[in-house]
Amino acid sequence: MNSEGIDNQNLKEKTAQGLFWAFLSSGGIQLLNLIIGIFLARLLSPGEYGIVGMLAIFTLLANNLQESGFGVALVNIKNIKHNDYNSVFWFNVGMSLLLYLILFLCAPLIAAFFHQPCLVYLSRFVFLAFVIASLGISPNAMLVRELKMKEKAITSLLALVVSGTVAVIMALNGFSYWSLATQQILYNVVIVIGRYYYTRWCPTFNVDFTPVKQMFSFSYKVLVTAVLTTINNNMLTVIFGRLFPAQAVGNFTQANKWNTMANQLVSNTVAQVAQPVLTRITDDQERQRRVFGKMLRFTAFLAFPAMFGLAIVAPQVILLAIGEKWIDSIPLLQILCISGAFIPLYTVYQNLFLSQGKSDTYMWLTISQIAVMLIAVLACHKLGITAMVIAFACINILWLLAWQLFAYRLIGYRFVSMLRDLLPFMVIALAAMAVTYLVTLSISNMYFLLVARILLAAALYVITMKLLRARILEECIEFIRSKKSKHHQQ
Repeated sequence: MNSEGIDNQNLKEKTAQGLFWAFLSSGGIQLLNLIIGIFLARLLSPGEYGIVGMLAIFTLLANNLQESGFGVALVNIKNIKHNDYNSVFWFNVGMSLLLYLILFLCAPLIAAFFHQPCLVYLSRFVFLAFVIASLGISPNAMLVRELKMKEKAITSLLALVVSGTVAVIMALNGFSYWSLATQQILYNVVIVIGRYYYTRWCPTFNVDFTPVKQMFSFSYKVLVTAVLTTINNNMLTVIFGRLFPAQAVGNFTQANKWNTMANQLVSNTVAQVAQPVLTRITDDQERQRRVFGKMLRFTAFLAFPAMFGLAIVAPQVILLAIGEKWIDSIPLLQILCISGAFIPLYTVYQNLFLSQGKSDTYMWLTISQIAVMLIAVLACHKLGITAMVIAFACINILWLLAWQLFAYRLIGYRFVSMLRDLLPFMVIALAAMAVTYLVTLSISNMYFLLVARILLAAALYVITMKLLRARILEECIEFIRSKKSKHHQQ
């Protein structure tokens, strides 16, 4: 069944199914990332991680440019045709090849900027990833429109297993940072193959760029926003790469990796479902407010305990998982976790604006955030890395208020409603972590301390939610039970 065949009566069930598989996908991906990351972090040094980390922003920017926002635009089209997918496919392929050529020629300049000659050849290899990724943008939009999260989950997990296994084998055999670069390439290869396998879609040579022209007014704003968001998310890596040694960049890269793995577990779960669901109910503002509020509650329900919990176990996780050579990344991780709890909430707001076709609002809010962020971070550069990361985290938290103001103007979602939807989960999560921290202070064995803190914090949070009869928890339990019941009946 395609997305146009999903009627409103089945939307709630489709949303629940989509969230379920998106959560399994995100959870499985982050678990595999964790396992693979532990192996690689033990085999490689902070300096080797820092080398590849310096290239991250260029790869991500190239990804943004070659997609050009058309993936999002395809999801928003009401009555989509093959020509829409085909037009976007050939445009993306052409853009990716042009951008690869430009970056290939710029490789010596990139190496000179970071004072790392090895980046010339490494960057030219790593940049192949976005050329490969461009081949899968149209079929990915098809999977998202049809809420085929199960198929996306299987593809992503397989890609991680294949690329991660090869990377570990290469690291064991002394390939240093080349193992991390190869992992990126292989991951994209498997992802693209999986998308074509599940959609059975094929591009044709009858190319008509009319759909691209029609989508452009919407897409270029999404493109600008995606580019600026990438700059925002990676500006510290670039600044650190210019001002500090590769080892310092590696420590921040490692901290940011753990923070990203945790908050993306929630962000990716919501992002895969939010836009296609909200797009289907744009004509009913009252219903959209209810759905939007519920998505915020679900996101807060998962994000606050996950990120605050990671903050209190960060020392044990880093030391036990990847060793004392990464000890300087611990305080950076704890700071990032606090702001990381709010990042998944941004995903819900952003998808609200995209579902309404308000890519201009999305763009200007992001531009303003980056400008404020850059000023705050650079103002603290003389105080060192930690102060710069604190400034970055504070702006990430406070800027959510700007998104809320425009959400009110768009659909009438009030500030009081936001507080009612978010504060209970934040306060309960903070209280559970504080009690857990105090109760476990006397435990000296790190293994026992890690397990005790995870189990106690989770138990306190869930029990409190159960006692308060939180509707989100009850609905999650009901859905899991219904899945088990259907499985047994089959």
